[in-house]
Amino acid sequence: MSVYRVLEKLEAYVHEGTWLPVGYRILSEERLLEYIEKIRSTLPTEVGRAKIIAKDQDRVMRAAQEKAQAIVDEAASKHEELVDQNEIVLRARKTAEIVLREAEESARKIREGADHYAADVLAEMEVRLAGALGAVQKGRSALDRRPGDAAAKPAAGTPALAEAAAKSKRAAFDQESPAVEVEQAPVKV
Repeated sequence: MSVYRVLEKLEAYVHEGTWLPVGYRILSEERLLEYIEKIRSTLPTEVGRAKIIAKDQDRVMRAAQEKAQAIVDEAASKHEELVDQNEIVLRARKTAEIVLREAEESARKIREGADHYAADVLAEMEVRLAGALGAVQKGRSALDRRPGDAAAKPAAGTPALAEAAAKSKRAAFDQESPAVEVEQAPVKV
């Protein structure tokens, strides 16, 4: 039976009571206590819990405030942790920027050194090629100054031209490297 049904029966019982001249009604104490007991037994358990909570209101409020403070403290701790992590990230970025700048500077210096080395090698090759070209030109002019007519000149590819070219190469080689004497073995014919 629900609380509302018991209250309706109690109300009906009060209306049925005998009237006294002064405006009072006569009701049975035993029956009233019976209705009260029925109401108490049909009350939901939440009402009992609410009664306990009402009694322990101060304790519950303190517990709620402590829990709220714990949540606030945890949030502050998380905030601090995130700030610390942010600082770590900033420091890591600064370190990365420094390392990157140093690597770029090192690459620039290496590139400059390589360019300088290449320029030196090319200049040395230019000097050697100029010497070789000079020797070739001397050889050709020596061939051109030979006495005799044009018909008597040997054609290209003849032994005289090959000999002049060999002399020219030998002269260019002698300019580049120190002279080394080589003993020639007698050639048997």
